[in-house]
Amino acid sequence: MNIEQILCDRFQRYVAISSQSDANNQELPSSSGQYQLAQLLHDELKNLGYNNITLHPNSILIAHLPGNKPNAKTLGFIAHLDTVDVGLSPNITSQLLTYNGKPLCLNADQQIYISEQTHPELAKYHHQDIFFSDGTSVLGADDKAAIAVLMTLAEQLITTKTPHGDIYLAFVPDEEIGLRGAKALDLKDFPVEHCYTIDCCERGEVIYETFNAGSAQLSITGITAHPMSAKNVLVNPNLIAADFISMLNDMGKPEQTAEREGYFWVTDINGNQNTASVSVAIRDFDQEHYNARKSYLTTLTAFLRHKHPKADINITLTDIYNNISQAMGSDTEALTRLYQALENTNIPAKTIAMRGGTDGSALSVKGLFTPNFFTGAHNFHSAFEFLPIPSFVDSYRVAKTLVDMA
Repeated sequence: MNIEQILCDRFQRYVAISSQSDANNQELPSSSGQYQLAQLLHDELKNLGYNNITLHPNSILIAHLPGNKPNAKTLGFIAHLDTVDVGLSPNITSQLLTYNGKPLCLNADQQIYISEQTHPELAKYHHQDIFFSDGTSVLGADDKAAIAVLMTLAEQLITTKTPHGDIYLAFVPDEEIGLRGAKALDLKDFPVEHCYTIDCCERGEVIYETFNAGSAQLSITGITAHPMSAKNVLVNPNLIAADFISMLNDMGKPEQTAEREGYFWVTDINGNQNTASVSVAIRDFDQEHYNARKSYLTTLTAFLRHKHPKADINITLTDIYNNISQAMGSDTEALTRLYQALENTNIPAKTIAMRGGTDGSALSVKGLFTPNFFTGAHNFHSAFEFLPIPSFVDSYRVAKTLVDMA
C-alpha cells in the first residue's frame, strides 16, 4: 500500500470520530470524543510496537520512539485532537471527489455545491482528488490531516527501520478553544530540541508569527422599571452594551482587516431588562499594539461608568496566547531546518503571519520555539473546508524529511 492510500485511510478513520471541543465545558478535555480519539491513537501506536506511550486522563497523548542514529536532534511533532464548533454538525462525513473545474455537489439532498465562483482557490487543484465534507460540517482536516501525517510517520519509522534521532509525538486536546491542551502539556514529558506543529494552511505555508490573542467580557447590570414610571429610574443595560460596541467600530474588525492588521471582534451579545454582556476577541501581532487595545477597553469601561453612573459595569480581560515569534530568540535552527526540508522536497515556501494561533503559540511561551507547517487544507472552520490529496502527501514528505535531516 502506498503512502497516499495509508494517509487517506487514516484520515477517514480519524474524522469518523466526533471530537468537537466545547467552549462551555471547562474540563480538559472538553468533550469525550477527544479522549476516544486519543485512546484509538494510543492503541494503534502500541500495535506498531511503541512502548513509551503515555495517555493522560486529560487526553494528552505522548509517544516516544528512541533514536537509532548517533548525534541526531531530538524532534517533537504536535497535532490537536479537537475539531472546531462553528455551529455546524459535530459529525463529519468525508468524501473523496475528483475536481474537474466544474461545480461539485457536496450534498444532493440539501443542494450544497462548491465552485470556483465562490471559492476561487479551487482553481489550483484541477484534476486532483480532494477530500470534502458533505457540506453539513467542517471536514476536520484541521487537524486530523496532521494526525494522519504523524501516525503514518510513526508507522513508517518502525516498518522501514529508518535511521532517526529520538522522536516525540504529542496529540493534545482543545486547541480550538484557547490552546488548552498545549498549555497543560508538561515539557518535562516532551524533552525535544526542535518542535513543529502541523496545522491548517495550503501547501508550502510556514508560520512562525501568530496573533497575540486575548478576550474581553463586559458585564452590565442596569435598573429595571415599568415604562409608566421609568423616567429618571430605568437604566437599560442593552443600550449601554450598544454604546460599548459602537465605540469599537473604528478600531478594526475581522471583515475589515488583513495581513498584519489587528482587530476587535464582538463574538457574543446577551441581554435582558436587567443585565447584558458583550464578549470581544482582541487580536494584534504587535505586542505594544495588543497592550494598547486592552488599555483602550479599560478606558472605555471607565467612560461608560461615568456616562451611566447608576449601572454596574465591569470588564474582565484575559490573555489567551502570544505571538510565536516573540519567543524565537537567536536560535532559529528549527525554522532553518524547516525551510531546508521544503527546499529538499521541491515545495516553494510561503511564509505567512497567521491571523490566528497554533499550539506552538502556547509552547513558545514556555520556551520551546515551535514553528508550524501546512497540512495542505483550505477553508478551515468552514463547511467548505477541503484537502487536496497531493498537498496532504507533501505534508507527510516534509515531516519525513525533517526526521531524515535531524
